[in-house]
Amino acid sequence: MSTTGQGPAEEYDASGDGPMSGTRGTPDVAAPPVGKGSGRFWSPRRVPAALVAALLAAGAGILLYDIAAVRAHRPAMRWRRALARQLAERPLDDLWVRVGAGVAAALGLWLIVLAVTPGLRDLLPMRRPHPDVRAAIRRGAAALFLRDRVMEVSGVRAARVRMGRRKADVRVASHFRDPDDVRADLDTALAEAARDLGLAHPPRAAVRVARPGRKG
Repeated sequence: MSTTGQGPAEEYDASGDGPMSGTRGTPDVAAPPVGKGSGRFWSPRRVPAALVAALLAAGAGILLYDIAAVRAHRPAMRWRRALARQLAERPLDDLWVRVGAGVAAALGLWLIVLAVTPGLRDLLPMRRPHPDVRAAIRRGAAALFLRDRVMEVSGVRAARVRMGRRKADVRVASHFRDPDDVRADLDTALAEAARDLGLAHPPRAAVRVARPGRKG
């Protein structure tokens, strides 16, 4: 569990013999709210910010140096003269102009997405028992916790849990018990597990119960 100031979903399984097949319904695992949610954690994004700052500083420094050189009655740099000539001669519907505009637009969109999204998708925010406390649990730890609870249900032979931000994909192989009875016990166990996790947004469980395929 992390207490710092949010990838793909994490998956854990307890393997059994033979493949699992078949799909059941998708119940909701609800837990009563206790306290206020921590909210998603924001990534500092030091590496992208440092790269962008370094590129902008280098470009601005070269441009200012060239402008100062022109002011001192020295010829402009060759690349700036070539760029000015190309911009003056090429029409707007030129292929390379479109490619450059597309790259610049994609880069700008990427920077905007980084600026407005929290990041740290691997951290699931938890409820806040105190205003000064913020906590989160990693998806892998949450998936392992749910998997352990599922394996405690009678009749479960193998289990695999894939944890997302809003959904927990639970696949179970049962053996000596009826799958419907196992499913009913799983609903209860997952509801209790979701409450014990203390997440700000309890996951919705998609449960699949099946019997292992026959060998041979």
